[in-house]
Formats: sequence, C-alpha cells, structure tokens
Amino acid sequence: MSQAREQVLDEATVERRLTEELPQWRLEDGWIRRTYKTASWKSTLMVINTVGHLAEAAWHHPDLTASYAWVEVRLMNHAAKGITEKDFALAKKIEEVVAWQPGAEGGALEGTPSDPRFAYIKYEKSAQG
Repeated sequence: MSQAREQVLDEATVERRLTEELPQWRLEDGWIRRTYKTASWKSTLMVINTVGHLAEAAWHHPDLTASYAWVEVRLMNHAAKGITEKDFALAKKIEEVVAWQPGAEGGALEGTPSDPRFAYIKYEKSAQG
C-alpha cells in the first residue's frame, strides 16, 4: 500500500469531472455523493453490500446512509482530507456495478424481470444511456 498522500482536487475540477464522468453524482459539503433509489429494504441491503465489497477490495471506504428505499454513498479521501483520484475511481466502479442492467445489453444475462415483485434498483435515465 502506498503511504504517499494523494493530491486533493480543487472544487472546480471536481465539479467539471462529475459533470463529464459521473453525472448522477454531486459535490456537497466536501464529499462526492450519489443516492441510489431502491425498490425495497432487500434491495437497499444488496446495494450496501455491493458498495462494501468494492470499497474493501479498493481499500478506500465510503460513508453510507440508508433507509428502506435508498442508499446514499459519500466519498472523500479521509487521509488526504479531500477529493482525490481514489474517490473518482471508486465512484466509477460503484456506478458501473450498481447501475448495471444486463437486460439492456442483450446476451445470456437477461436482467431482473419487469414484475415489481422482483424490482431492484430504480434505474435513472442519463445522457449516457
């Protein structure tokens, strides 16, 4: 593990990069944040566990707040005391995995049924797809 302190990105850079790279995320109170709307408590727990696995594998740990039908993920590099490349890298991986819709890709993995009993994430439409 690298012990070197990472460079903190300035607010303008963070805002620009969020707009360009992570449009569903926002900068607020020194954190980059994303709220995932879920279909139920079960779905909320699946998001929390997914984020937990990705964060632990990356050795970079978000703050989470959750309720029945949502999870808020907050990232800030605690050691650097600001937003760094680590935050963007982890946010992108979280977004890639949690927002993944295999049914939209075609192929062998069909995705969850449209029946609301099997609902998972409330997928948001974005400019990227």
